[in-house]
Amino acid sequence: MARQPFIAGNWKMHKTVAEAEAFVQGLLPRIYDADHCDVALCTPFTALQAVVDSTRGSRIEVYAQNMHHEAQGAFTGEVSAPMLTELDVHGVVLGHSERRQLFGETDKALQLKVPAALDAGLQVILCVGETEEEREAGDTERRLRHQVDEGLEKVPTERLGDVVIAYEPIWAIGTGQVATPEQAQEACAFVRALVGQRSKEEADRGRVLYGGSVKPDNAAELLGLPDVDGALVGGASLDVEQFEALVNAAKG
Repeated sequence: MARQPFIAGNWKMHKTVAEAEAFVQGLLPRIYDADHCDVALCTPFTALQAVVDSTRGSRIEVYAQNMHHEAQGAFTGEVSAPMLTELDVHGVVLGHSERRQLFGETDKALQLKVPAALDAGLQVILCVGETEEEREAGDTERRLRHQVDEGLEKVPTERLGDVVIAYEPIWAIGTGQVATPEQAQEACAFVRALVGQRSKEEADRGRVLYGGSVKPDNAAELLGLPDVDGALVGGASLDVEQFEALVNAAKG
């Protein structure tokens, strides 16, 4: 099954509203005809409305970087799915390793967040990945199995393919280290196989991204792997020229 490549830029805690609008103005003319792949910008909450407005009618989709599973309530500092959909946000990143490691995000929480986002009409990028210690101990598959199974447990089988899964080895995020093509393919194929244990059709339909120090000089090799359908990009997504190069690399 042919899967449309997907390049998503995760800005993390970068860019004011003015900087975000300037970035979009610089990017749009460069990728207006990039119909070979889907493109998303995952922006800070403060820039969501501005980026949504700046990209209306374009190929660029806008994702939030987190959300709470409840629609409303006494959850100071949190944002709900209805708050995101009101802004015309397209989707949300859930379970990024920085949320897990720095802010205590659990697989049990994601078990609630993923279906809540889908039910609200948001697209989901679910992040999974192992630490360096887990890889060295041979625990990569055990860790990925737990994250994928927990994160998708309450997702109806017929919607599994709607969830984009981003494999991001934690040891490669922002470190300059990159998984070898063999490591990336092996892990992404394993993630797909985990989904396939519930539905091979949905596993074939769903997209698996690689993330972790993806840059223009290594993107083509990674994106050419059979089970890598795109990239979740950190640092390189902050620069217009580098991000354009990554979108172009998805042409194959």
